[in-house]
Amino acid sequence: MKQEKGFFKDLNEMMEFPREGVFSKVLAKSDRFNYTLMCLAKGSDIDEHTSTKNGCVQVLKGKGIFRLFDKDISMEPGIFIFMPKDAPHSLKAEEDLAILLCLNK
Repeated sequence: MKQEKGFFKDLNEMMEFPREGVFSKVLAKSDRFNYTLMCLAKGSDIDEHTSTKNGCVQVLKGKGIFRLFDKDISMEPGIFIFMPKDAPHSLKAEEDLAILLCLNK
């Protein structure tokens, strides 16, 4: 197994909010994990879907609603959401919204 090197990135500097839709930037990826910065414009949404991997969302900036199974979760900085694999989820940005999405096997 190849040894991975450590690194750092300033997520505040990397945030780019589009006029509409979603901006995403993969921060680190391997066959075991995927860490992505996602920036959603106010009013944007991601329709309900599932993932074959466990995941978590850390809200960095902004506000929105995250729907996990049948529960609505208010998104604001500091909120952490864990999603087991195959869990139906969706989200809507009530204002410009930045999240860190982590997917792991």
